[in-house]
Amino acid sequence: MRNYQRLFQRRLSRFHVFAGCCCLLFGLFAAPLAASALTGRIVIAGYGPEQQVMQDLARAYEKLHPGTAIDVEWDRTVRAAEMVKTGEAHIAVTDRPDSSLDAVPLAWDGIAVITNFANPLTELTREQVQKLFTGQVKRWSDLEGADQPVEIIARTGNDNLTAGFETSLGITGRLVQSSTTARSDQQALRLVSGRDAGVSYMSLGVALRALEDGIPIRILSIDGVEPGEPTVASGHYPLKRPVLLLTATQRDPLTASFLSFIQSTAGQLLIHSLYTPLGSSPIVISPSPAQSKDTSRPAT
Repeated sequence: MRNYQRLFQRRLSRFHVFAGCCCLLFGLFAAPLAASALTGRIVIAGYGPEQQVMQDLARAYEKLHPGTAIDVEWDRTVRAAEMVKTGEAHIAVTDRPDSSLDAVPLAWDGIAVITNFANPLTELTREQVQKLFTGQVKRWSDLEGADQPVEIIARTGNDNLTAGFETSLGITGRLVQSSTTARSDQQALRLVSGRDAGVSYMSLGVALRALEDGIPIRILSIDGVEPGEPTVASGHYPLKRPVLLLTATQRDPLTASFLSFIQSTAGQLLIHSLYTPLGSSPIVISPSPAQSKDTSRPAT
């Protein structure tokens, strides 16, 4: 009798192993089948320097999920958060939360202050940057630079980058007016690299790549902190803005799947090409009433 019991137990044990393997194989095959069953179209809306990263993420997701389409609507007149609220878009790319929408932190965007390579300055304090971009400093010699007038290369006022720059410095609405405006990071690079007295600001990731490509600019250290991914991630570099994805509180399956892809290893590698992972400096999402009500600026 004991022999039959031992035989039965061995066979039962083998059955459990077999059943477990079957479940594992089913899970491996069922997941791709479920993912491939996703079809439909979602719209991502925004206006700012995030366009290229969002397009890269969209194209990578579409390749993994045939039958899906992700449209990236990018225009300075876009009111991204409002489009999500009205159902015209599924995701809004912004740097400000909205109390009626869910916010998914994507990354930090470090903001570089750039000058021409001929400018001998290598660093400024945060206070000096404030005075520089509010027009209180008019000559580089006031900052121990060359004896020539400062030439501000402004950025468009309704850009996420500009809002983040103003917020980082505490100078919202006080940026000096300029006769020269760059509408993109690439245009800012061209203008500053071609003007000895030029100065502007831009996404740090783009500026660092420009240095590697030999474009004649300098990226200034701020308060003695060198600009770079480690100092942005740790929170020591003071000029940065959050990149957020706003969605409806109830997400459709395709939007939820796309957000999961963004947070996967493959998605993070694409994001890492331009932005800094959250690291030890997490994004705290706590909109103020004023932020929630402000719908005047596009791409919010």
